[in-house]
Amino acid sequence: MMSGGGYSALDDPKASGSVPAATGTDPPAIRFADSNLQTFPPSEARGKIAGAYRPPTDADDTFSSKGGGAGSGGRGSSAGSDDAAQGGWFRMFSVAAYKPYFDVDTSDVVERIWESVFPFRGTFTEKTSENPDLYGPFWTCTTLIFVAASIATFVTYLSHKWHKKEWNYDINLVTWSAGLFYGYVTFVPLLLYVILKYFSAPAGLVQLWCLYGYSLFIFIPASLLSIVPIEIFRWVIAGVAGFMSATFVAVNLRAHIVNSGERWFLIVAGIFLLQLGLAVLLKLYFFTITV
Repeated sequence: MMSGGGYSALDDPKASGSVPAATGTDPPAIRFADSNLQTFPPSEARGKIAGAYRPPTDADDTFSSKGGGAGSGGRGSSAGSDDAAQGGWFRMFSVAAYKPYFDVDTSDVVERIWESVFPFRGTFTEKTSENPDLYGPFWTCTTLIFVAASIATFVTYLSHKWHKKEWNYDINLVTWSAGLFYGYVTFVPLLLYVILKYFSAPAGLVQLWCLYGYSLFIFIPASLLSIVPIEIFRWVIAGVAGFMSATFVAVNLRAHIVNSGERWFLIVAGIFLLQLGLAVLLKLYFFTITV
C-alpha cells in the first residue's frame, strides 16, 4: 500500500474494494451572497410586500388623542392622517366615544331639569353649549316610559275594580311606551337637525338630543296627576304639559330658528304641533280608560 499527499491507494488498482486516488485540481469554492432573511421587514424589500407593509391601525394613539401620533412628519404624517380618519369611523362604534356625554354629576342634571320646568327662561342652550349630556335625557326618557306605563296600568285597574269588572294586565303598555318615547327623542331631533342645516342655521345634534330629552321631563308629573279620575282634568294636564314642553324647545332654539330666514314660523309651528301631538298620544293611549 502506498500513501502520500493525504490520499491512500492499494498497490493493485484492480483489487476488489479499492478506491482510486483523487487527481486533478481542487474544486472551486462556493460563495453565498449576503442574505437579509434575518431582518423583517427587509431593509431593501421590493414588490408587494414592501408596498403593503404598515403598522397596525391601533399601534398609535389615534383613539386616545385628538391629533395624530407624536413625532410624525413628512410621509409619516400622511399615513398617520389616514389611520386617524379610519379610526374616526370606528370610534363612533366604541363606548369611549360617548363617555364625555355622560360626564355630569347630580347637580348638573338637577339644574337642567329645573330649567325645563320653567320654559320661558331660555337659558338652557347657553348653559349646556359647552357640555351637552345624554345621561339626563336617557334617564328622563326611561323614567317616563315606566311611569306612564305603570300609572296607566294602575288607573285601568282602579277603574275596573270600581265597576266590578275583570281586569287583565296589558304588557304592551311598556312596549308601546318605550317605542313612543325612545323613538320620539331620537328621530325628532335628528329631523330638526337636518331642517336647520338645510336653512343654514345648524345646531349640534347632541345639543338637540339633550334639549329634547329634558323637554320630556314635564310629562312625568303630568302622568302622575293623571291618576285623578276626571276626564277633563286629564285633558288639561296633557295640554299644559305639551305646551310647556313645546315652549321650552322653541324658546331655547329661538336664535337658530330666527336665523333660518322667513320660514322660521313653520319651524316653530312644527315644534309646537309635534310636542302637542306627543301629549295627545300620551293622553289617548295611556289615560283614556274604557271598561
